[in-house]
Amino acid sequence: MAEILESAGTAVLYGLVGFAVMVAGFVALDWVTPGKLLHVVWTERNRGAAVLLAGQTVAVGLVIEQSIRASESELGLGLGLLSTLLYGLAGVVVMTLVSLVVGALTPGRLGAAVLDDQGDRPHPAAWVQAALYLGTAFMVGAAVS
Repeated sequence: MAEILESAGTAVLYGLVGFAVMVAGFVALDWVTPGKLLHVVWTERNRGAAVLLAGQTVAVGLVIEQSIRASESELGLGLGLLSTLLYGLAGVVVMTLVSLVVGALTPGRLGAAVLDDQGDRPHPAAWVQAALYLGTAFMVGAAVS
């Protein structure tokens, strides 16, 4: 029973670290997109912003998953949590940089295009940007594993 409780406690701690990284990812995405992301997604019901946020959330989750796997060591729980946090934040930084670079290379402002819904469909740039986040997550995840 003690082992189950210890494992459950460890899962909660890693979950909290993962959540902190997801919050950092949300803040970074909010920083690179026009408007306040919470308002754009939940109040304006912008589909492009929702596609982008969903892709980025899955991408951050993939990085966190690989970060937790890579953090398993005999060095203890504290260092495992710290390495998960640092790997996860590194993933958020790389995703944000990729977003900024791609935005600089595309015509117009990528963030504005992503939020430009066309009737009941998100702009194709929203799908591309979401895929960029996922691709970056796979690269970062491979690097930390």
